[in-house]
Amino acid sequence: MFKKVKCIVISLVLSGLASNAQTTKVTGNISGLKDSQLLFYYYAGDSTKTDTVEVKGGKFTWAAKMPQPEKVMVMLPNRYVEFFAERGKIKITGTADSLDRLKITGSKSQDELDAYNNSLQDLTDQESPLYEKWGKGSKEEQAALEAQLDGLRMQKRARANQYVASHPNSPVSMSVVSERAMIGDYSDVKPIYDKLDNKLRETPEGKRIAERLVVLKRSDLGEPMLDFTQNNPEGQPVKFAQFKGKYVLVDFWASWCGPCRAENPNVLKAYDQYKDKNFTVVGISLDDNGDKWQKAIKDDHMPWTELSDLKGWKNEVATYYGIQAIPCTYLIDPQGKIIATYLRGEALHKKLAELLN
Repeated sequence: MFKKVKCIVISLVLSGLASNAQTTKVTGNISGLKDSQLLFYYYAGDSTKTDTVEVKGGKFTWAAKMPQPEKVMVMLPNRYVEFFAERGKIKITGTADSLDRLKITGSKSQDELDAYNNSLQDLTDQESPLYEKWGKGSKEEQAALEAQLDGLRMQKRARANQYVASHPNSPVSMSVVSERAMIGDYSDVKPIYDKLDNKLRETPEGKRIAERLVVLKRSDLGEPMLDFTQNNPEGQPVKFAQFKGKYVLVDFWASWCGPCRAENPNVLKAYDQYKDKNFTVVGISLDDNGDKWQKAIKDDHMPWTELSDLKGWKNEVATYYGIQAIPCTYLIDPQGKIIATYLRGEALHKKLAELLN
């Protein structure tokens, strides 16, 4: 009996040590940070979790089970900060008036991320002045600006691809692939996902990316557009199949989305220019308030077909395609197949000119 009890005690002690070995403990000391509550967002297995942490005198402590390195988001006053948490002790220090320059120590994965971001800094420095000029010049200047920014984005993407290929076991590589999968194309994400080590792909996050790829495949170029049915503002059902035979810009937007509303005049310009050349627009609103949706249609002078099931982000079509950011557009050819995605600004006009002029 004694030996049995002793074995149980030893087992419990070892179990406790194993549990502690998988725990991350974060201590923060941010000078000037008012007494408040911070929210920590992270994954616990397959589900997301939110922990509330008290701040007193600029100091706080947070602990969680962390079997493998993971990106954690902290909601601070007026902004959020992301960092890599992992087993062990991590410190966050800085000042409340410089929350964008907090120092995070004790996480090797965070050190890797900092080094990776530094390797892109030369490109980021070139982007900043270009964004300051956005929307302030002529049509030609705006087109040149978009081309420059697109070129810089492509360079960043190429460097990211190289990083993943040369660091297949890195949690930073996993993060790069995961973030690309949020709004990327299947043909862009799948090749770098395949570069990840099998052990990473078998982690919960690796499996989430695999599930995301199944969804992204639905909007890959050449795939048929879902033949859905949703109601127009008058409550009448409209079937997407009725637009077959035309080029259709499927525009996911919402009345509450600032960038969407800013892009609407550009879509209207394209519609007016090509509506007599076998082209139309079908808007799919992610609104959940019919009155606000109809007011936005009227205010933005949107004469094309507008549809919605008024379920917000749970819109049937948006959910099917896994859309997580708007505005988002799919260009459909007369055979009903997707031939381009994420067309905005001058890029939309350029593509339509190639097809319809």
